Amino acid sequence: MNPPEVLYETDLKSLAFKARGKVRDIYDVDERHMVIVTTDRLSAFDVVLPDPIPGKGRVLTSVSNFWFQRLAHVIPNHLSKLKLEQVIRDPAECALLQGRAIVVRKLRPLPVEAVVRGYLIGSGWKDYQRDGAVCGVSLPQGLRQAEQLPQAIFTPSTKAELGSHDENIDFARTVELLGASLAQQVRDTSLTLYTEAAAYARERGIIIADTKFEFGLDEAGHLLLIDEALTPDSSRFWPLDQYQVGISPPSFDKQFVRDYLETLDWDKTPPGPRLPADILERTAQKYREAETRLTGAVGPA
Repeated sequence: MNPPEVLYETDLKSLAFKARGKVRDIYDVDERHMVIVTTDRLSAFDVVLPDPIPGKGRVLTSVSNFWFQRLAHVIPNHLSKLKLEQVIRDPAECALLQGRAIVVRKLRPLPVEAVVRGYLIGSGWKDYQRDGAVCGVSLPQGLRQAEQLPQAIFTPSTKAELGSHDENIDFARTVELLGASLAQQVRDTSLTLYTEAAAYARERGIIIADTKFEFGLDEAGHLLLIDEALTPDSSRFWPLDQYQVGISPPSFDKQFVRDYLETLDWDKTPPGPRLPADILERTAQKYREAETRLTGAVGPA
């Protein structure tokens, strides 16, 4: 049985439903494990759009798993040793989730999203234009849009509830939320992950302009990487051969959809607008190309 090309939402009967996020559906397995299903839903400006991106969930799962393995020497992650077929006994449901679902350890998520920026773009560019700093990090004068920063910077945000906007915070606020030692560990780990990943991606023709990581703690208080890692949903991916300073470069991520939405008369509150078929397909192509370049995997066309 082949998995479906498009999966907007799940309703599994073989596991207990736990939560539904912007993109992921979560189910309980037991006291120590849960299943995370990455659907084809797309959120933009913190609003879940009504139209799915075909195959997006499989791309995000593939790319995340690639990075989890490649960067495991930097920090352990939430992946468990359990396989999907060990926890989902229903063959039809197992087929539905093939390539989209992972079995992970239950951890205590930190209330901070760890954002790392290597280039000046997006909200960071707007902040810099206003006061010459990003999340309290002062930057040299005269930088231009999309310019590479002298060194990558850690610019965290609070993790908002579904439908709300994340709020950028400075490192002092991160220390208040996490404590000094853990805040420093999160910052240092995030910068190391970004630096290693950016160097690898650049060799494959992709600039990782910025990205966000999420972390959790196990019962012993050890830090682990959770959620997703360095995907087209959580990062800005730019084609190296089309990059130039002074403009917002083309991308292999959902910035393409954001740019389209900016042309509409929409106030960025729910419900989100419908997306034309060509926008959906071109976005799906961009996600697949990012996967191919980074992992070498070639998914369904």
